[in-house]
Amino acid sequence: MGATELEMKALLAKGETITVEFKSDLKVLPDRDLLAAVVAMANTKGGRVLLGVEDDGTVTGVHPNHQNTVGLAALIANRTNPSVAVKGELIDWGDKKILSIHVPKSRSIVSTSDGLVLRRRLLASGRPEAVPFYPHEFIRRQSALGLIDPSAIALVALSAEDLNPLERQRLREALRRYGGDRTLLPLADEELDAALGLTTTVDGVRRPTVAGLLLMGREELIRQHLPAHEVAFQVLEGTDVRVNELFRKPFLQTFKEVEVLFKARVVEEEIQVGLFRVPIPNFDRRAFREGFINALVHCDYASLGAVHVRLDDDGLTMINPGGFVEGVTIQNLSTVPPRSRNPLLADIFKRIGLAERTGRGIDRIYEGMLRYGRPAPDYTQSTASLVVLLLSRADADTAFLKMILSYEQRTGAPMPINSLIVLSRLRQEPRLTTTDLVQYTQKSEISTRATLEKLVEAGLVDAQGSSRGRSYILIVKVYKKSGQKASYVRQVEFDPIQQEQMVLTYIDKHGSIKRADVMELCRLSGPQAYHLLNRLRKQGKILKHGEKRHAFYTRKS
Repeated sequence: MGATELEMKALLAKGETITVEFKSDLKVLPDRDLLAAVVAMANTKGGRVLLGVEDDGTVTGVHPNHQNTVGLAALIANRTNPSVAVKGELIDWGDKKILSIHVPKSRSIVSTSDGLVLRRRLLASGRPEAVPFYPHEFIRRQSALGLIDPSAIALVALSAEDLNPLERQRLREALRRYGGDRTLLPLADEELDAALGLTTTVDGVRRPTVAGLLLMGREELIRQHLPAHEVAFQVLEGTDVRVNELFRKPFLQTFKEVEVLFKARVVEEEIQVGLFRVPIPNFDRRAFREGFINALVHCDYASLGAVHVRLDDDGLTMINPGGFVEGVTIQNLSTVPPRSRNPLLADIFKRIGLAERTGRGIDRIYEGMLRYGRPAPDYTQSTASLVVLLLSRADADTAFLKMILSYEQRTGAPMPINSLIVLSRLRQEPRLTTTDLVQYTQKSEISTRATLEKLVEAGLVDAQGSSRGRSYILIVKVYKKSGQKASYVRQVEFDPIQQEQMVLTYIDKHGSIKRADVMELCRLSGPQAYHLLNRLRKQGKILKHGEKRHAFYTRKS
């Protein structure tokens, strides 16, 4: 079985997904149905249409009329608008054939030549379906692709006189308080509105933009023209709701009131570091500010659903409708160039001084958690339609914080975010290699190794071994201060030769060993245990039996 057949077997076994659709061709699939499937796929994430496969994954074969891949691609290109360039591939499957049609994700809205516009979505059951793509959803799709800026759209039903001058005064005060762009302060009202993009001229008349209404609109007009704008602040204790406040006010007023509610629940302890008393808050204020501003800026204001700020037993959760914009994922969140669903709105917050001006507010959120020895910000509950940020209420690690503060006092510079990420992971998983850490830094292996070596030079990390097998642990001082002296001893004393001998001794005693046993025995991560076993196998000392999770190892006779 070739590589293509292996891939196809996996696709058939998995069933239909948002990027894979099965189409029966026993009775010759009508062109209209084929084009509808292609258009829906192109308007979503792209993917494959597998012609000659039933809904349950049974291969019944593609009809001879559809086996001309070049002609089929031409048909689809000619009958879609704008043209969709697909690639067809015939795959032998026993005595039958499957036509795999590769559909690219479109950078614009695609329809059939008859005007049919569809998209794909997942049902509650997890099964995909094609549904009509309505005009009011187009802006959402285009903004996710970065093709338009919804916050810069002019509201032609309103005039600039409908904006609230009290909110403009609030904006000027915010510029002073938050250290914003001070060149804006001397501007007259009309000049200020135009400079920030709060208004734009349409047919000679000044009209507010969506951003302008959100920042300076009267509450009744915001409700009328942007009904999706709502912010909810909640405090939960178990299943009891202690606070449940809803805001439909202009942004600056909403931000101030939510911040007051949040600050009232910030509790600080202090530790002595040298001559100074250092506060340790249960929640970092800067991390909250950046997270909340991000939720407002990246919100999809065409989707019904509030921006939520919730304090509960797990921690501080901030949710905004809209999902990540195109090109941004959890896996590249800390390294991808800044992108906003509402670029004008993001720029206004930066110029006011409320948001990080470089667009790297995510770094502040990470810093606000990691420097206190708390878990990294958690975005794993995010979906295609929601961004969910959880800041854990875990206790601070004072020994870890003192190590960071000592470094910053010694160097006169803040700890780089990449170094914080590395130190945080080493605190949670005591011994890691450069390869292990790449997934957390989201940087290249070369960049991550450079960060590790700088930490070694700074005396914050100890290195064990050499070359590709080089691994790293936190310095002994951190273990001692946190009462984990034995953990450090375990990490340092087990060098590669000792680890090999421990594995061989275990096999002699128990007859065999699995990777999980090696991880527990030698205090190694999964990849490290794999490399240790692989090294012993190549040395001819052990034999491998089975594959993947069923694999185990015995002594070689």
